[in-house]
This record gives sequence, structure tokens and C-alpha cells, in this order.
Amino acid sequence: MVKFTLNSEAVTSESPPDTPLLWVLREELQLIGTKFGCGIAQCGACTVHLDGSAARACVTPVTAVENRHVTTIEGLATPVGAALKSSWEAEQVPQCGYCQSGQIMQAATLLEGNPAPSDAEIVSHMNGHLCRCMAYPRIKRAIAAAGSELVQGEGSNE
Repeated sequence: MVKFTLNSEAVTSESPPDTPLLWVLREELQLIGTKFGCGIAQCGACTVHLDGSAARACVTPVTAVENRHVTTIEGLATPVGAALKSSWEAEQVPQCGYCQSGQIMQAATLLEGNPAPSDAEIVSHMNGHLCRCMAYPRIKRAIAAAGSELVQGEGSNE
């Protein structure tokens, strides 16, 4: 039995210890926003946050999250998450939408530490996240727009 915090709630998994976190999330806990893409951590569709850092759930055994904090797209309830979700819609990023939750989760880790990234920083941080619809220019614009929204919001609070 593995105990961990999922989207701010304590949960327990009864899955075998070597079960990938992805399958625990999708099959056991019924959170289907995290997607299966390649199964070898090369596409990014399964990206979640593990203690605030981006992690590939398809290769993370459930035992690796014991007593840790996991956040999925369903639990990304932060100002950064809201800004990204809003900019994703405004920029009309999704086509098939399959990779989008992983893209947003990866982008959130960038904007949490750097709300005003350069284009080069965005490209570098998002490297390794594949989009078969080739929406990369819209993804980059959406991340930059979300960052601008966050920076403007910080200025209005002073």
C-alpha cells in the first residue's frame, strides 16, 4: 500500500509497487486528464508535478511517490494554472488535445519560477514535449501570454 498526497488530498494506492503512477492515476483513482503517449518518457503527455517538479508518470513507479505530493492537470488550481488554461483557449492551442495536459503541466513549472521567460527559455523548457498536431507556435504564444498575464497581475497588487 502506498500513501501520498494527490491534488491536496491524502490517497492510498493498492496497486503493486512497480505499477507506473500513470496507471494508478487513470485506472485506480479515475483521473484521466494525464494521458498515455509513448510509455518511455519521451513524449511528455503523462507529465504531472511531483513535489512541484515536472515528472513523467509513465515511468514513475507508484512507490516513488510514497509520502510525496503529486499534482495532475485536474489539481492545477494555481494562478499559473488558471493563466495557462485561459491563454491555451485564447490562442486556440488544442487541435486533437491529446498532449495538452502534459504541455500545460510542463509550462506551469517554467512560469512558477520565471513568469517572464524569453522565447528561447520557453523552447528550451518545453523541449521533449511532442505535439503531433504541430501546435508549437501557438503553445509558445500561450505560455508567453500566460506569463504576461501573471506579470501584469503582480503589478496590479502593489
